[in-house]
Amino acid sequence: MRYRRARKKGGTYFFTVVTHTRKKILCHPDNVSLLRESLRQVMKKHPFTIDAFVLLPEHLHCLWTLPQGDRDFSKRWRLIKTHFTRNCDNRYKKTPSASRQIKKEQAVWQHRFWEHLIRDEQDFVKHVEYIHYNPVKHGLVKTPKNWEYSSFHRYVREGVFNLEWGAGRDISFDELIGKE
Repeated sequence: MRYRRARKKGGTYFFTVVTHTRKKILCHPDNVSLLRESLRQVMKKHPFTIDAFVLLPEHLHCLWTLPQGDRDFSKRWRLIKTHFTRNCDNRYKKTPSASRQIKKEQAVWQHRFWEHLIRDEQDFVKHVEYIHYNPVKHGLVKTPKNWEYSSFHRYVREGVFNLEWGAGRDISFDELIGKE
């Protein structure tokens, strides 16, 4: 079966990217720095805007907007994952499975990722909220303001969110938002 992806030039996309076997390696300080470096390296040659972002121990969610006339987010993810994997501390790498050995990939990331083409402003807002509430959803913190690896803090500085947004209440999302 062939996997189909929605591709719109200059589109905004929601992504979920997960580590291999959900190994909890992403929030280690060295790996946070390495992921930032990987993103910067790819953005130099293949620009995009990160509209929202959250990093959790075994996965990340983000919203990207691609430049007009460009729809190749798969290339960007391949380059980001490759840069991260090549520079990641060996203690996080497992022996690759036979299929991954053929492709000479290290077992740091799941092979694929989830993407969703953002349809409109309401869809954008729902995904931004989902991203920022995700550490609470996973029981890592009681409020989004307490999770450091999130664009939530930028949204607060810009006046989009109040610092107390998402605190002291459960927020539910449509079951189609945030497939992991």
